[in-house]
Amino acid sequence: MNALVITGATSGIGRAIATRFLVDGWGVVNLSRRPSPDPGVESLLCDLSEPGAVESLRDDLLGRIAGVGRLCVVHNASAMRSDRIDALPSEALRSVLELNIVGANALNQILLPEMPPGSSLIYIGSTLAEKAVPGVASYVIAKHALVGMMRATCQDLAGRGLHTCMICPGFTDTEQLRGLIGDNPETLAGIESMSAFGRLIEPEEIAETVAFAAQAPVLNGAVIHANLGQRER
Repeated sequence: MNALVITGATSGIGRAIATRFLVDGWGVVNLSRRPSPDPGVESLLCDLSEPGAVESLRDDLLGRIAGVGRLCVVHNASAMRSDRIDALPSEALRSVLELNIVGANALNQILLPEMPPGSSLIYIGSTLAEKAVPGVASYVIAKHALVGMMRATCQDLAGRGLHTCMICPGFTDTEQLRGLIGDNPETLAGIESMSAFGRLIEPEEIAETVAFAAQAPVLNGAVIHANLGQRER
């Protein structure tokens, strides 16, 4: 059996990705603070923003992927906070980087030796992985760093039969986004108007993109903007 190991699969894009791989017959292991609500997803509970959280799951995680044919690792867990570069305590930034970067690296260190040829590492980025907007400084910093991690993955693993890429969703209809914009219809309409299709992306659309990328070595090292065509102003 093939297996997916994903972080943050309890809601939004992560949950949609886990569901998509289950439909394809993959085993799915989720690492997150809360268990996945979906039958068939095995959850290992941890707070990825805490140092050492991933390492504490090493033996349990390796036991669940033993003997897989192919392994897809999806680094999805993230958090967008309202903060600015001129009011960003180092401890707050450190927590965001622990979740987005250090946690992903820790998971790679455990799983890379166990990944057969044909396996893949998919990083979930953002439109803000290659540009910035005001008011979300720590998120912008973390996603830019994640691009560098993906590109280093591509270069350092060359010749091992593994591939990697980054999927960068645009504005996706998730609980996280809804929490940020609140119930203001004008704010929602403004965000929708930034897409060439005039709507939010569905999490299932990103999941479909990830499922394709997991089996497409030709995308190795690519940054893929899955945003319906964002209108620049």
